[in-house]
Amino acid sequence: MDEFTRRLTHLQQCRGIGWKTIYHILKVNPTLSDLYEQNFLQHFSSLFKSPQLFNTALFDLHTDANLEKISLYDQHQINLITIADQCYPQRLKETFQPPWVLYAKGNITLLNHNDCLAVVGSREATPYGQKAIKCLFPKLISEKVVIVSGLAAGIDTIAHETAIKEGGQTIAIIAGGFFNIYPKENTALAEHIMKDHLLLSEYAPDSKPARWQFPQRNRIISGISRATLVVQAKRRSGSLITASTALNEGRDVFAIPGDITDPAYEGTNEIIQKGAKLIIRAEDILEELKYN
Repeated sequence: MDEFTRRLTHLQQCRGIGWKTIYHILKVNPTLSDLYEQNFLQHFSSLFKSPQLFNTALFDLHTDANLEKISLYDQHQINLITIADQCYPQRLKETFQPPWVLYAKGNITLLNHNDCLAVVGSREATPYGQKAIKCLFPKLISEKVVIVSGLAAGIDTIAHETAIKEGGQTIAIIAGGFFNIYPKENTALAEHIMKDHLLLSEYAPDSKPARWQFPQRNRIISGISRATLVVQAKRRSGSLITASTALNEGRDVFAIPGDITDPAYEGTNEIIQKGAKLIIRAEDILEELKYN
């Protein structure tokens, strides 16, 4: 890895340093050549919420523990992709506060595939949701659409597995790091995706998934995708956060209609009512991806 990648990754892993702090540091020192100078971080102390956070960041920056971990990533076939790299997904770069660093295992050429479709939905997948995916995917896969999802239980898992079964490609974007796959029952699926598809995270490999990371992860799912398909969602659902993020970034949102008497579909029916494109066949998606 080059020196800039190593330094940006180290900076990103320092506790107490957030997106805005890195932004201001890069404005002053774009190559991070001064990062390890004794008083460099002191110039940005006003950006920290407390002296304690500043001191924590300073400690992490001038200790070797994180650098030693970073040096081992190659042994685990973990690719570090910074926002300055050519292979960084262009669509993600255009979103609000894109990740400075992505951790990737697998086929990184998928990141800039032209037709990536985010597929999201409830962790409590219904037989109808499963049937809808199995109905739509064969045609989508035959047209080389790459399926992007979040490796969660339910609709995410079905989307990844169906894409693989149909001979297609899939990208899984996780909360937490590669050494702490969540949910654990999807470890084997994650390992298969690392080998033949693409597993992606913005968190260091030893990070444990935290609740706040899931909505953050959702912005990457929609961010690297041309459009987002909501298969099944209740009125209060993380899937709707992904759909909302996609809309805010000017991306298309599709939804599969469901039973109006079943709360499991209140969210999907509601976003159709608000303007998401109703999907009843694969061609409804393809005409947007391929011809617009």
